[in-house]
Amino acid sequence: MFKSTALLLSLGAAATFSTTTPALAQTPAAQPAAHPASCPAVLKHTFNRLQDEAPQDLCQYAGKVVLVVNTASYCGFTKQYEGLEKLYAKYAPRGLVVLGFPSNDFKQEDADAKKIADLCYNTYGVKFPMFTSTVVTGDKANPLYSELIKATGNQPKWNFNKYLIDRNGKVIDYFPSKVTPEDPTLVGKIEQALKG
Repeated sequence: MFKSTALLLSLGAAATFSTTTPALAQTPAAQPAAHPASCPAVLKHTFNRLQDEAPQDLCQYAGKVVLVVNTASYCGFTKQYEGLEKLYAKYAPRGLVVLGFPSNDFKQEDADAKKIADLCYNTYGVKFPMFTSTVVTGDKANPLYSELIKATGNQPKWNFNKYLIDRNGKVIDYFPSKVTPEDPTLVGKIEQALKG
């Protein structure tokens, strides 16, 4: 009886092992890494979200038209948040995303992330993605901005500079601060990119 009990236990363990092991082995192999081939190089970066500092992989915006903007809370152009939010609300259903990167490069941004978030969300009703404060100029520019500067030959000269990236990840244009979100040239370029 002892031998038969031991045999049953070993058969049961073997059956359990053989039914669970393939399933465990298949699960990781069946799930490819996030956006390995479809994510363009310019979006292969991770930044922390403004409101909670949760890491955000920019590859989640692959296939979208992306408008990247360096922002600041105490600038004459800060009211552009309103126009950027209107752009985002209007064109998001067609595939536009606006990405805001607060920066103190021009000494016009708060050091307190909660104050930046409060201004964005409560004063201007910003719903587009915002990230924690970062460097956008010079040798210490974050990797995304380094690529944008290289692609366009233009680095931000002030707050609210805009870079437009098409659905394939190609950086297609640069707009200085004075070009507002309502500017027909910018809007036209966005609409053209959304059709492409």
